[in-house]
Amino acid sequence: MFVSWPNPSLRRGGCPHPPGRAKPGKVLAERPKTPGELCSSARTSASGPTWVACLLLAWPAVLVGQTPVQQLRVGHFRIAGTIVSVHEGHPLSRAWVSLRDVKNAQNQIFMITGDDGRFEFPNLPPGKYSLTGAKRGYISAAYDQHEQFSTAIVTGAGVDTENLTLRLVRTAVLTGHVFDESGEPVRAANVTLWRDDHSAGISRTVSYRSDISDDLGSFEFAPLDAGTYFVSAVAKPWYAVHPPSVRQTGAADVPTAVDRSLDVVYLPTYYSGATEVEDASPILIRGGDRLDLDLHLAPVPALHVILRTPPPQAGQGFQMPALFKRDFEGSQEGIQPEVQMAAPSVFEITAAPGKYELRLPRQDGEPSQSSEIEISQDNEELDASTGQAASTITAKVEVIGETALPPQMAFALRNAQHRVVAWGAMSPAREVTFGEVAPGRYEVLAGAASRAYSVVSMTLNGSPVSGHSFTVPTGTALSLSLRVVGGAADVNGLAQRAGKGAAGAMIVLVPRNPEANRELFRRDQSDLDGTFTFRSVIPGPYTVIAIENGWDLDWSKPAAISRYAAHGQKIVVGGSQSAIQLPNPIEIQSK
Repeated sequence: MFVSWPNPSLRRGGCPHPPGRAKPGKVLAERPKTPGELCSSARTSASGPTWVACLLLAWPAVLVGQTPVQQLRVGHFRIAGTIVSVHEGHPLSRAWVSLRDVKNAQNQIFMITGDDGRFEFPNLPPGKYSLTGAKRGYISAAYDQHEQFSTAIVTGAGVDTENLTLRLVRTAVLTGHVFDESGEPVRAANVTLWRDDHSAGISRTVSYRSDISDDLGSFEFAPLDAGTYFVSAVAKPWYAVHPPSVRQTGAADVPTAVDRSLDVVYLPTYYSGATEVEDASPILIRGGDRLDLDLHLAPVPALHVILRTPPPQAGQGFQMPALFKRDFEGSQEGIQPEVQMAAPSVFEITAAPGKYELRLPRQDGEPSQSSEIEISQDNEELDASTGQAASTITAKVEVIGETALPPQMAFALRNAQHRVVAWGAMSPAREVTFGEVAPGRYEVLAGAASRAYSVVSMTLNGSPVSGHSFTVPTGTALSLSLRVVGGAADVNGLAQRAGKGAAGAMIVLVPRNPEANRELFRRDQSDLDGTFTFRSVIPGPYTVIAIENGWDLDWSKPAAISRYAAHGQKIVVGGSQSAIQLPNPIEIQSK
């Protein structure tokens, strides 16, 4: 079952106490705010690409909605069990447990466990239910949750729903201090927490959270899930003085002799002590960990370089250059160099030695430019003449088979590193614009609030383009025509082990030519009776596979998924189908 967490901050850690004075063990039917607004999980309409989920965070009403809690219909089934701590193994008293009807999210109830950690929801009708637990100091989680997936509890299917164990992991806390070369705390350092991520089907390290060190140099990230993390810090020496090597036009004479030990900068520094991203040390965090670490910044001599830029157009200001340094996600802003204008269109940049991306912002009528540079010695003059100008892309959209405008439709460009670098909402005129796109090759992704979409064909400046990718040249205005199609069907099936339906397996819908069709992948987790559903599947040929404990696989890479796909079940989703039932069960393969 695919789940969504409407409140990300609560998904990562403890849940506030539910309002009211509920007695432990008593089932409650309603309260001022729905459990879904706090810690609950719910099946969504589509398990599409990660970028679509990120964009939908801007549309919370679509994901959550202000729906009232309703009493579940009366039946003869019971869902019961114990909520326990994963590490200690003991029952959790006064934990919050919710039950939500998968087909109708308005139907939900919740209760507070007693001293024995037991929960019980009696008199339920047959159906599928999302079971979620929360307690202060623990990571809120659905039953057998992996990433955004969990196992739904199925009543009336002949499976045991009365002896369940809902496990919660203690929240982890990562604290630390940033110190300078003298062991003194560094205040106002920008500290970034990075995390290894597999949700897109490839191994990536992504920016997770950030903090600013206080006057004691301390920072904190909490609560945290278990995982592999990295930490980096960026700061400026408080005592640094950077005298200009070029006298500014019209400036009064000032002393320029400064002790060289004061003309210094800090490099972006990773734990533990690395100044290059590939040398950063990973930090393995388990549930309940309380880790404290220190980052020590060491000064290096500042280098002063000169950059000459084109003169501004009439009535326009000067272009202020910016430097970017590579991190885990590519070229990101890693430093804040000191930039002084020594003369009209002449800038002096003070920075640490190293390789950077130099960007010159656009002026009206002119595109921005970027170039790779290396700062290696004092007083050198940077050559920005080889910079590559950004391009602007305007796309006209045709939605096949739909006359009405899809609600809240958006498009994105994803680069070769599988990072979304630009996105835009479709206008009522069915157009979308991407401005300031750097030269390179990009894949076009589509999505909407109602269901998944995919680009099936496109033309670039009137010429057909093969696949979903195209190359953006330097400094060009491009015109795209996109034909997109919406998800046509829900695909239902059964995962089995030794001839019986089995819960908790990772189910993957693999498209033909997966390297070129990553956005067509769908995933789910088998429910308690072994059933699963892929929502909003785009028409085309696929292979369905089930993998035991496959959550850390690079499942969207052909090399990783091909050996499983060889033993999967092939299907073809047509444009006129609304629901497909797989004719045969899917045998779960071991990882």
